[in-house]
Amino acid sequence: MTTTPSARAVSQYATTTGNLTARIALHDHGTNPQGWFAWLDERLPLAGDVLEVGAGTGKLWSQVDHRGRGLRLTLTDFSAAMCVRLRDVPGARVERCDASRLPFADASFDTVVANHMLYHLDDPAAALREFARVLRPGGRLAAALNGSDHLAELNALAVAVGRPDLALGFHQNDVTAETGPGYVARTFTGVTVERYPCDLDVPTVEPVLAYLASMAEEPLTPAQRSAAGDLVQARIDAEGSFRVRKHTVLITASRSG
Repeated sequence: MTTTPSARAVSQYATTTGNLTARIALHDHGTNPQGWFAWLDERLPLAGDVLEVGAGTGKLWSQVDHRGRGLRLTLTDFSAAMCVRLRDVPGARVERCDASRLPFADASFDTVVANHMLYHLDDPAAALREFARVLRPGGRLAAALNGSDHLAELNALAVAVGRPDLALGFHQNDVTAETGPGYVARTFTGVTVERYPCDLDVPTVEPVLAYLASMAEEPLTPAQRSAAGDLVQARIDAEGSFRVRKHTVLITASRSG
């Protein structure tokens, strides 16, 4: 079993986009009519040359019109599988690289986006310094993070079926919605935090089981899968859905001159 955040990320994402896709699909059951990417679209400090680090499948840019805004978009990810998907984003430059060693000159970008990726790094402080290096003076950082209580019901479900390794924070570092602003403030100024108001209201068992399976290095046994399904179905029968609390924030900050 992997033991560091980066090793876990490699095992989850290096050769497949399926795990991330399953997790994104679960969030289709959000209680906020305005989805996460639409909410971000209204708040990201986008201008000029934009870099997204750890861009995953590039789903953000299927909903944010970068070309219509005249943005010059660069996308990076460590995963070869993700980079294949990123090359489908129209007009984007794609580079495969490590977040802590970006292959760009100093002061190359006006905005850096780090959407749900800082907690996968072994040294997030080093990555934040690298983000500052490639930003121009006055350039903006936008980083999304989750709170320590994010998806608490799914974490409890994993423990209940004997798989605590499937809990969201089991292989992540200590960068959360609570600690993230302090991390960012070591390198940036004008730090602001806004919480995305949303939970999950899942009407059927299968999206929950798919989420749990996406977290597993070792597949769930038939008994574990059956036990998880029974617990989720019991909650749906009693309450009409399987409700899951979310805690996600957007942190923005500026690179000092």
